[in-house]
Amino acid sequence: MTAALDVAAPTVSRMLESDRPVDLRGTLGLLVRGGGDPTMRLGPSAAVRASTTPNGPATVELRVDGRAIRVRAWGAGARAAADAVPALLGLDDDDAGFDPTRHPVVARLARSRPGIRLGRTLAVFDTLLPAILEQRITGTEAYRGYRRLVRDHGSPAPGPYALWVPPIATVVAELPSWIFPSTGIEPRRGALLRRIARDARSLEGLADPARGSGGGGRGASELASRLRRYPGIGAWTAAEVTHRALGDPDAVSLADAHLPHVVAWALAGEPRATDERMLELLEPWRGHRARVVRLLEASGLTPPRRGPRIAPRDIREI
Repeated sequence: MTAALDVAAPTVSRMLESDRPVDLRGTLGLLVRGGGDPTMRLGPSAAVRASTTPNGPATVELRVDGRAIRVRAWGAGARAAADAVPALLGLDDDDAGFDPTRHPVVARLARSRPGIRLGRTLAVFDTLLPAILEQRITGTEAYRGYRRLVRDHGSPAPGPYALWVPPIATVVAELPSWIFPSTGIEPRRGALLRRIARDARSLEGLADPARGSGGGGRGASELASRLRRYPGIGAWTAAEVTHRALGDPDAVSLADAHLPHVVAWALAGEPRATDERMLELLEPWRGHRARVVRLLEASGLTPPRRGPRIAPRDIREI
Protein backbone atom coordinates (compact mmCIF):
# COMPACT_ATOMS: atom_id res chain seq x y z
CA MET A 1 0.00 0.00 0.00
CA THR A 2 1.32 3.46 -0.92
CA ALA A 3 1.80 5.79 2.04
CA ALA A 4 -0.52 8.80 2.15
CA LEU A 5 1.07 12.06 1.04
CA ASP A 6 1.89 14.39 3.94
CA VAL A 7 0.84 17.79 2.58
CA ALA A 8 2.44 19.48 5.61
CA ALA A 9 5.90 18.16 4.74
CA PRO A 10 7.81 20.82 2.77
CA THR A 11 9.48 19.83 -0.47
CA VAL A 12 12.35 22.27 0.15
CA SER A 13 13.76 23.68 3.39
CA ARG A 14 16.70 26.03 3.76
CA MET A 15 18.11 28.84 5.87
CA LEU A 16 19.24 32.24 4.56
CA GLU A 17 21.21 34.96 6.26
CA SER A 18 20.68 38.66 5.61
CA ASP A 19 23.34 41.33 5.99
CA ARG A 20 20.83 43.72 7.58
CA PRO A 21 17.38 43.57 9.23
CA VAL A 22 14.47 42.17 7.23
CA ASP A 23 11.17 44.07 7.38
CA LEU A 24 8.65 41.58 6.00
CA ARG A 25 5.64 43.86 6.15
CA GLY A 26 7.50 46.82 4.73
CA THR A 27 8.98 44.81 1.88
CA LEU A 28 6.16 42.42 0.98
CA GLY A 29 3.16 44.53 1.98
CA LEU A 30 2.66 45.93 -1.51
CA LEU A 31 2.06 42.38 -2.83
CA VAL A 32 -1.00 41.79 -0.62
CA ARG A 33 -4.24 42.48 -2.48
CA GLY A 34 -6.61 43.37 0.33
CA GLY A 35 -7.34 41.74 3.67
CA GLY A 36 -8.89 38.66 2.07
CA ASP A 37 -6.16 37.95 -0.49
CA PRO A 38 -6.42 34.17 -1.04
CA THR A 39 -2.85 33.93 -2.35
CA MET A 40 -0.93 35.38 0.59
CA ARG A 41 -0.75 35.94 4.35
CA LEU A 42 1.64 38.40 5.94
CA GLY A 43 2.66 39.12 9.52
CA PRO A 44 5.52 40.98 11.20
CA SER A 45 7.85 37.96 11.29
CA ALA A 46 6.22 35.40 9.00
CA ALA A 47 4.75 35.31 5.51
CA VAL A 48 3.31 32.65 3.25
CA ARG A 49 2.68 33.12 -0.45
CA ALA A 50 1.33 30.96 -3.28
CA SER A 51 2.48 31.53 -6.85
CA THR A 52 3.16 29.93 -10.20
CA THR A 53 6.76 29.19 -11.16
CA PRO A 54 8.14 27.93 -14.48
CA ASN A 55 8.15 24.47 -12.87
CA GLY A 56 4.59 24.60 -11.54
CA PRO A 57 2.65 25.89 -8.52
CA ALA A 58 4.34 26.51 -5.20
CA THR A 59 3.72 27.80 -1.71
CA VAL A 60 6.63 29.40 0.11
CA GLU A 61 6.75 30.14 3.84
CA LEU A 62 9.18 32.70 5.29
CA ARG A 63 9.98 33.08 8.99
CA VAL A 64 12.35 35.80 10.13
CA ASP A 65 14.37 35.72 13.35
CA GLY A 66 16.75 38.64 13.47
CA ARG A 67 18.75 38.37 10.27
CA ALA A 68 18.05 34.65 9.81
CA ILE A 69 15.33 33.64 7.37
CA ARG A 70 13.89 30.13 7.38
CA VAL A 71 12.42 29.13 4.03
CA ARG A 72 10.06 26.20 3.48
CA ALA A 73 8.32 25.51 0.18
CA TRP A 74 5.81 23.01 -1.17
CA GLY A 75 4.75 21.89 -4.63
CA ALA A 76 6.19 21.18 -8.05
CA GLY A 77 7.67 24.68 -8.14
CA ALA A 78 9.05 24.56 -4.59
CA ARG A 79 12.71 24.71 -5.54
CA ALA A 80 12.16 27.59 -7.98
CA ALA A 81 10.13 29.48 -5.37
CA ALA A 82 12.82 28.95 -2.72
CA ASP A 83 15.54 30.02 -5.14
CA ALA A 84 13.61 33.25 -5.79
CA VAL A 85 13.36 34.26 -2.12
CA PRO A 86 16.48 36.48 -2.10
CA ALA A 87 15.00 38.47 -4.99
CA LEU A 88 11.51 38.49 -3.43
CA LEU A 89 12.88 39.96 -0.19
CA GLY A 90 15.33 42.27 -1.96
CA LEU A 91 18.29 40.74 -0.14
CA ASP A 92 20.44 41.86 -3.09
CA ASP A 93 18.73 45.26 -3.40
CA ASP A 94 21.37 47.87 -4.24
CA ASP A 95 20.47 51.29 -2.85
CA ALA A 96 23.82 52.93 -3.65
CA GLY A 97 23.22 56.59 -4.38
CA PHE A 98 20.02 56.83 -2.34
CA ASP A 99 20.36 59.69 0.13
CA PRO A 100 17.42 59.82 2.58
CA THR A 101 18.93 62.85 4.36
CA ARG A 102 17.69 65.13 1.59
CA HIS A 103 14.48 65.48 3.62
CA PRO A 104 14.02 65.07 7.40
CA VAL A 105 10.87 62.94 7.05
CA VAL A 106 12.52 60.54 4.62
CA ALA A 107 15.63 60.42 6.83
CA ARG A 108 13.52 59.61 9.90
CA LEU A 109 11.60 56.86 8.11
CA ALA A 110 14.79 55.33 6.71
CA ARG A 111 16.24 55.19 10.23
CA SER A 112 13.09 53.71 11.78
CA ARG A 113 12.45 51.13 9.02
CA PRO A 114 15.95 50.03 7.90
CA GLY A 115 14.66 46.61 6.83
CA ILE A 116 12.44 47.89 4.01
CA ARG A 117 13.88 46.85 0.66
CA LEU A 118 12.71 46.69 -2.92
CA GLY A 119 12.04 43.07 -3.77
CA ARG A 120 10.92 41.61 -7.07
CA THR A 121 8.57 38.74 -7.88
CA LEU A 122 10.00 38.22 -11.41
CA ALA A 123 6.47 37.22 -12.46
CA VAL A 124 5.06 39.71 -14.98
CA PHE A 125 1.67 38.14 -15.68
CA ASP A 126 0.88 37.43 -12.01
CA THR A 127 1.62 41.11 -11.29
CA LEU A 128 -0.33 42.42 -14.27
CA LEU A 129 -3.46 40.48 -13.36
CA PRO A 130 -4.35 42.42 -10.20
CA ALA A 131 -2.88 45.68 -11.53
CA ILE A 132 -5.31 45.69 -14.47
CA LEU A 133 -8.19 44.97 -12.11
CA GLU A 134 -7.18 47.94 -9.92
CA GLN A 135 -7.23 50.54 -12.69
CA ARG A 136 -9.45 53.52 -11.83
CA ILE A 137 -11.75 51.76 -9.38
CA THR A 138 -11.90 51.48 -5.60
CA GLY A 139 -9.68 49.01 -3.83
CA THR A 140 -12.74 47.21 -2.51
CA GLU A 141 -14.00 46.55 -6.04
CA ALA A 142 -10.60 45.49 -7.33
CA TYR A 143 -9.79 43.15 -4.46
CA ARG A 144 -13.24 41.57 -4.67
CA GLY A 145 -12.84 40.89 -8.39
CA TYR A 146 -9.37 39.46 -7.82
CA ARG A 147 -10.59 37.12 -5.07
CA ARG A 148 -13.39 35.82 -7.26
CA LEU A 149 -11.12 35.33 -10.27
CA VAL A 150 -8.54 33.45 -8.19
CA ARG A 151 -11.06 31.19 -6.46
CA ASP A 152 -13.10 30.50 -9.61
CA HIS A 153 -10.23 29.95 -12.04
CA GLY A 154 -7.08 29.48 -9.97
CA SER A 155 -6.13 26.28 -8.18
CA PRO A 156 -5.62 25.16 -4.56
CA ALA A 157 -2.03 25.83 -3.56
CA PRO A 158 0.24 23.01 -2.40
CA GLY A 159 1.11 22.78 1.28
CA PRO A 160 -0.84 23.13 4.53
CA TYR A 161 -2.03 26.75 4.35
CA ALA A 162 -5.18 26.47 2.21
CA LEU A 163 -4.05 29.25 -0.11
CA TRP A 164 -4.88 29.57 -3.79
CA VAL A 165 -2.60 29.92 -6.80
CA PRO A 166 -3.73 32.66 -9.23
CA PRO A 167 -5.03 31.45 -12.61
CA ILE A 168 -2.24 30.82 -15.09
CA ALA A 169 -2.06 32.73 -18.36
CA THR A 170 -3.28 29.84 -20.54
CA VAL A 171 -6.44 29.59 -18.43
CA VAL A 172 -7.17 33.33 -18.54
CA ALA A 173 -6.56 33.44 -22.31
CA GLU A 174 -9.31 30.88 -22.86
CA LEU A 175 -11.95 32.35 -20.55
CA PRO A 176 -15.15 33.27 -22.44
CA SER A 177 -16.07 36.94 -22.36
CA TRP A 178 -19.21 36.38 -20.27
CA ILE A 179 -17.17 34.97 -17.40
CA PHE A 180 -15.70 38.32 -16.39
CA PRO A 181 -18.97 40.17 -15.59
CA SER A 182 -20.06 37.13 -13.58
CA THR A 183 -17.07 37.71 -11.29
CA GLY A 184 -17.65 41.47 -11.11
CA ILE A 185 -15.02 42.39 -13.70
CA GLU A 186 -15.94 44.81 -16.49
CA PRO A 187 -15.86 43.34 -20.02
CA ARG A 188 -13.16 45.78 -21.20
CA ARG A 189 -10.85 44.65 -18.40
CA GLY A 190 -11.62 41.05 -19.23
CA ALA A 191 -10.73 41.62 -22.88
CA LEU A 192 -7.43 43.23 -21.88
CA LEU A 193 -6.62 40.37 -19.49
CA ARG A 194 -7.22 37.80 -22.23
CA ARG A 195 -5.00 39.71 -24.66
CA ILE A 196 -2.22 40.05 -22.08
CA ALA A 197 -2.55 36.36 -21.21
CA ARG A 198 -2.04 35.38 -24.85
CA ASP A 199 1.21 37.38 -24.87
CA ALA A 200 2.35 36.24 -21.43
CA ARG A 201 5.29 34.15 -22.60
CA SER A 202 6.98 37.05 -24.40
CA LEU A 203 6.21 39.44 -21.53
CA GLU A 204 7.77 37.09 -18.99
CA GLY A 205 10.94 37.07 -21.09
CA LEU A 206 11.31 40.81 -20.47
CA ALA A 207 11.94 40.03 -16.79
CA ASP A 208 15.08 38.03 -17.62
CA PRO A 209 17.53 40.93 -17.05
CA ALA A 210 16.28 41.22 -13.44
CA ARG A 211 16.68 37.53 -12.59
CA GLY A 212 20.36 37.58 -11.71
CA SER A 213 21.80 38.61 -8.36
CA GLY A 214 21.63 42.38 -7.98
CA GLY A 215 19.33 42.64 -10.97
CA GLY A 216 16.64 44.77 -9.36
CA GLY A 217 15.23 47.26 -11.86
CA ARG A 218 17.03 45.87 -14.89
CA GLY A 219 14.81 45.77 -17.96
CA ALA A 220 12.21 48.07 -16.38
CA SER A 221 12.18 50.68 -19.14
CA GLU A 222 11.81 48.04 -21.86
CA LEU A 223 8.99 46.27 -20.03
CA ALA A 224 7.18 49.56 -19.33
CA SER A 225 7.48 50.59 -22.97
CA ARG A 226 6.14 47.24 -24.16
CA LEU A 227 3.19 47.32 -21.74
CA ARG A 228 2.18 50.84 -22.74
CA ARG A 229 1.67 49.69 -26.32
CA TYR A 230 -1.47 47.90 -25.20
CA PRO A 231 -4.61 50.06 -25.34
CA GLY A 232 -5.80 50.22 -21.75
CA ILE A 233 -2.38 50.18 -20.12
CA GLY A 234 -0.85 53.51 -19.16
CA ALA A 235 1.85 54.91 -16.91
CA TRP A 236 0.14 53.81 -13.69
CA THR A 237 -0.15 50.14 -14.60
CA ALA A 238 3.33 49.99 -16.11
CA ALA A 239 4.88 51.44 -12.95
CA GLU A 240 2.90 49.13 -10.67
CA VAL A 241 4.25 46.15 -12.62
CA THR A 242 7.89 47.21 -12.97
CA HIS A 243 7.99 48.11 -9.27
CA ARG A 244 6.67 44.75 -8.05
CA ALA A 245 7.90 42.36 -10.75
CA LEU A 246 11.34 43.86 -11.42
CA GLY A 247 12.09 45.86 -8.27
CA ASP A 248 12.31 49.09 -10.29
CA PRO A 249 13.79 51.64 -7.83
CA ASP A 250 12.52 54.64 -9.80
CA ALA A 251 8.93 53.53 -10.52
CA VAL A 252 6.31 56.20 -9.73
CA SER A 253 2.63 55.37 -10.27
CA LEU A 254 1.22 58.42 -12.06
CA ALA A 255 -2.53 59.06 -12.12
CA ASP A 256 -2.93 57.35 -8.75
CA ALA A 257 -5.93 58.59 -6.77
CA HIS A 258 -4.03 58.95 -3.49
CA LEU A 259 -0.26 58.86 -4.00
CA PRO A 260 0.30 62.55 -4.96
CA HIS A 261 -1.54 63.63 -1.81
CA VAL A 262 0.48 61.25 0.40
CA VAL A 263 3.79 62.50 -1.04
CA ALA A 264 2.83 66.17 -0.82
CA TRP A 265 1.51 65.84 2.73
CA ALA A 266 4.62 64.04 3.98
CA LEU A 267 7.21 66.17 2.17
CA ALA A 268 5.56 69.59 2.02
CA GLY A 269 2.60 69.59 4.41
CA GLU A 270 0.23 70.05 1.47
CA PRO A 271 -2.98 67.98 1.73
CA ARG A 272 -3.66 67.89 -2.01
CA ALA A 273 -1.35 67.70 -5.02
CA THR A 274 -1.14 66.89 -8.72
CA ASP A 275 1.16 64.39 -10.38
CA GLU A 276 3.35 67.30 -11.45
CA ARG A 277 3.73 68.51 -7.87
CA MET A 278 4.48 64.96 -6.69
CA LEU A 279 7.22 64.57 -9.30
CA GLU A 280 8.66 67.94 -8.33
CA LEU A 281 8.90 66.85 -4.69
CA LEU A 282 10.44 63.49 -5.59
CA GLU A 283 12.96 64.92 -8.06
CA PRO A 284 15.89 65.02 -5.55
CA TRP A 285 15.74 61.21 -5.46
CA ARG A 286 15.47 60.57 -9.20
CA GLY A 287 16.69 57.06 -9.81
CA HIS A 288 15.43 56.00 -6.36
CA ARG A 289 11.99 57.59 -6.23
CA ALA A 290 10.26 54.26 -5.56
CA ARG A 291 12.29 53.94 -2.35
CA VAL A 292 10.87 57.21 -1.05
CA VAL A 293 7.35 56.24 -2.06
CA ARG A 294 7.67 52.86 -0.34
CA LEU A 295 8.89 54.46 2.89
CA LEU A 296 6.01 56.94 2.84
CA GLU A 297 3.39 54.29 2.08
CA ALA A 298 4.70 51.96 4.78
CA SER A 299 4.71 54.80 7.33
CA GLY A 300 0.96 55.30 7.18
CA LEU A 301 1.34 59.06 6.73
CA THR A 302 -1.82 60.28 5.02
CA PRO A 303 -3.38 63.72 4.59
CA PRO A 304 -6.70 64.62 6.25
CA ARG A 305 -9.62 63.02 4.47
CA ARG A 306 -11.80 65.39 2.47
CA GLY A 307 -15.37 64.29 1.80
CA PRO A 308 -16.85 60.79 1.84
CA ARG A 309 -15.13 57.82 0.29
CA ILE A 310 -16.27 56.69 -3.15
CA ALA A 311 -18.79 53.93 -2.65
CA PRO A 312 -17.71 50.62 -4.23
CA ARG A 313 -20.04 49.00 -6.75
CA ASP A 314 -20.57 45.47 -7.99
CA ILE A 315 -21.29 45.21 -11.71
CA ARG A 316 -23.01 41.89 -11.15
CA GLU A 317 -25.84 43.96 -9.71
CA ILE A 318 -26.08 46.25 -12.76
